[in-house]
Amino acid sequence: MTTPLDFNRHPCFNAKVKGLYGRVHLPVAPKCNIQCNYCNRKYDCVNESRPGVTSTVLTPEQALYYMGRVLEKEPRISVAGIAGPGDPFANGDETLETMRLIRREYPETILCLASNGMNLSPYVPELAEIGVSHVTVTVNAVDPEVSKNIYSWVRDGRVLYRGRQGAELLLARQLQSIRELKKHGITVKINTIAIPGVNDHHIIKVARAMRDLGADLFNCMAMYPNVDTVFENIPEPSRIYMTGIRNEAEQYLPQMRHCTRCRADAVGLLDDDRTEEMRGCLSACAKLPGHSVAKRPYVAVATLEGVLVNQHLGEATRFQIWGEDGQGGYKLIEERPAPAAGGGSQRWFNISRILGDCRAILVNDLGESPRETLKKKQIKPIVMSGFIEKGLEAVYTGKGLTSLQGRMRKCSSGSGCMGAGTGCG
Repeated sequence: MTTPLDFNRHPCFNAKVKGLYGRVHLPVAPKCNIQCNYCNRKYDCVNESRPGVTSTVLTPEQALYYMGRVLEKEPRISVAGIAGPGDPFANGDETLETMRLIRREYPETILCLASNGMNLSPYVPELAEIGVSHVTVTVNAVDPEVSKNIYSWVRDGRVLYRGRQGAELLLARQLQSIRELKKHGITVKINTIAIPGVNDHHIIKVARAMRDLGADLFNCMAMYPNVDTVFENIPEPSRIYMTGIRNEAEQYLPQMRHCTRCRADAVGLLDDDRTEEMRGCLSACAKLPGHSVAKRPYVAVATLEGVLVNQHLGEATRFQIWGEDGQGGYKLIEERPAPAAGGGSQRWFNISRILGDCRAILVNDLGESPRETLKKKQIKPIVMSGFIEKGLEAVYTGKGLTSLQGRMRKCSSGSGCMGAGTGCG
């Protein structure tokens, strides 16, 4: 679903259209997995315009509702992006659910993400499936001896790494993420923050390395000195200095020279920002009940042939996604591939993420572990046998479900059901 190198309607990737099209940043990602020495993420700050700042944080459903209100005010918005205030992939569930909701309701919208790359790579196949076409990765150095001075810590799961060890881990993940993005045909912009005395001597090496990985655009940004940070006393590089760096880097990659260092809740055209105007609307949307704004419209089905509910969750290699057709019936929306077999509880988590816009899943059976994982993600597992249409009717109307539900089979932990060898959970 991606549209490689589609710069025509993306104002950040194409300066020629910055007065014609706009962007909205949906602040659904508050957590971060690294701590940059120049970053101070003030979620509720209204007086600064810089990355890492937003006046509030939204749920995916609130973000969808807000998107509708934004388009009413500014129909020239062509891009919906997530740029924090933390990192989208330290908030993977919220990020993917938001992207799916926007893709479903506004299919012509360009989907865009900005990440530090630490935990991006595992999500790339799903991003491509959703249709995220533009991703920005911030890479501040390609030598751990340089980058160890830029980050206070890097977190992988629950483990915190510092110094060179953290820098090496982050760089390896960034390179892996960029390779994966290009493998899936996604347009990649590299952001590099120029920090005087720290990495400014190294930026040309970053540009060359990113070119070799296949990146499409390079955005060298001047560091903004933030109070209460390690680098608060380092002066901001001058425009003349930044022009020189960009001119050198341009021998390797096309340069973005019109970056406005947007907030995580920025909205409007780059030359006609309307963030302040929309702040009241953003705050109002943040007060809406998270799941009453946009109810999960779909039902997932584990089926062999598309007629009967006849697969165990652990055996499913794909899921059919069904929804209402607006005429009292139901229609097949699409098919989504299931994560590869194996991986234990991580597979159930991945399935729940893939089905984030589904209110229920119809299966022939499933184990207790996936059942609990799905329920935590507010996806109701319904064990039944029979025609898909009957199951859908029961889910959407609440009638007749009991008669459809087959008696649950007790599965042996770690064993395959019906010989599939996939594990029941």
